Amino acid sequence: MLMKEYRICMPLTVEEYKIGQLYMISKHSCEQSGGGEGVEVIRNEPDTHPQYGPGQVTEKRIYLSSKLPYWMRTFVPRIFYVTEKAWNFYPYTITEYYCSFLPKFSIRIETRFENDNGQNDNVFGDAPTPKENVCFLDILSDSIPDKNYKKSEDLSYWKSEKTGRGPLQAGWRNCSQPIMCSYKRVQCSFEVYGFQTRTEEFIHKNIRDILLVGHRQAVAWTDEWHGMSLEDVREFETELQRETNNKMKNNQSMSESVPSRPSFSRSISVTDEHSLKKMGVPTITIPDDTPSSPSSSSLKSPMRLNSTPE
Repeated sequence: MLMKEYRICMPLTVEEYKIGQLYMISKHSCEQSGGGEGVEVIRNEPDTHPQYGPGQVTEKRIYLSSKLPYWMRTFVPRIFYVTEKAWNFYPYTITEYYCSFLPKFSIRIETRFENDNGQNDNVFGDAPTPKENVCFLDILSDSIPDKNYKKSEDLSYWKSEKTGRGPLQAGWRNCSQPIMCSYKRVQCSFEVYGFQTRTEEFIHKNIRDILLVGHRQAVAWTDEWHGMSLEDVREFETELQRETNNKMKNNQSMSESVPSRPSFSRSISVTDEHSLKKMGVPTITIPDDTPSSPSSSSLKSPMRLNSTPE
């Protein structure tokens, strides 16, 4: 099991991000859904935890077959999804990921939001995370995949009209006000011999990219969600979940309606028994006195076979 603690600061308050987080997750999920992949919301309902009090529990299916590296695609089904279960007892959340097809795969993320710049070394209250396992992510300067870059979400250009914040500059984490930190303790496990280390490193790389992109978007979209009430953002969340689920259902229906074809096929034409035997194709002997019929006459004409490799 590989554990890391990610710390991502933002020029927001914890109270503001309660709305911004819900808005960002909903919009991000909708944007990422399409082409048979994305996020399908199974349930999203209020829940009460004996220790953390009232909150919200969600369950989602995340379809991501094409996002897997080639060496993982060899042993997962064509339609592959991970189940996400999240318990949001803001400012503390727990998110777990698992896959029934891969019983030895799991991810657990604990999150705590604090109004500081990431200097709390024991934010979860049990034991400090070893310094070598702590990763600070900078939403301004850390690289993200090229496919995820948008100038409108580049915080060196960002300027919030509603709050007057931005653009961010080098060293912003040490002088920005307000400032908050998203502390995320991530534990991932893939206990399959020969694949464990490589897979766990792959998972952490993708989690890093997702965290960077998501937190950049939450800040870049500030003017879209700032000033919304909890009721407003829950209504927005419901609308986008419906839209996202419809995208997934339509894409899956289209995929199921397309007949499967062999990955490779070729046609060969042969006219005599000698050629068939050379290719290892069994033949039948037709007696000369077989009565003439449509079926027998068709056997005398050139025969066309479809061949596919095993």
